[in-house]
Amino acid sequence: MSDQPGPQTKKPFLYVVVCAAGIAGDVHELITAAQRANWDVGVVATPQGLGFIDAAAVEARTGYPIRSAWRAPGDPRPLPPPDAIAVAPATFNTINKWAAGISDTLAVGILCEAYGLGIPTAVLPHLNSAQAAHPAYRLSLDRLRGMGVMIGSYEPHSPEAGGGAGRFRWEEALELLTPRLSAQA
Repeated sequence: MSDQPGPQTKKPFLYVVVCAAGIAGDVHELITAAQRANWDVGVVATPQGLGFIDAAAVEARTGYPIRSAWRAPGDPRPLPPPDAIAVAPATFNTINKWAAGISDTLAVGILCEAYGLGIPTAVLPHLNSAQAAHPAYRLSLDRLRGMGVMIGSYEPHSPEAGGGAGRFRWEEALELLTPRLSAQA
């Protein structure tokens, strides 16, 4: 008998896109919360984001390899297709590239395609107030909202404040996604 769930009991699959922010090392908090909420989880990291997480621990926790680079044509897909995507933490760079459609990394490419595929996506920005003051950031958030992306409530931290990790609510990604997925069911 297989330990894999059957078609009737298949868990929804969540992609967690991780960017290069100081709090990225705590992504296990979102992974654990998602698994407790009956999600299977796979992680896609930006190339720079890989350096901010414990890859071996994340892979052991999810049971899947972390994706960061494009796969070669004909190579198998290491992750199932996502039912939803959570971008956490999302950096200034990723938010602006995604909104502009600049698909120069696997992570941003997946996000750009998610819109066309209708995949529910939540983003939890994590950036400082100096970055958030740049006019491109607000325009990017407006564009993402217009695309149906759900945006978390985190308020940018002071550039000298040490990153605002204590105010970052990882579980907010699931709070944003759950009503959208329930409406689709």
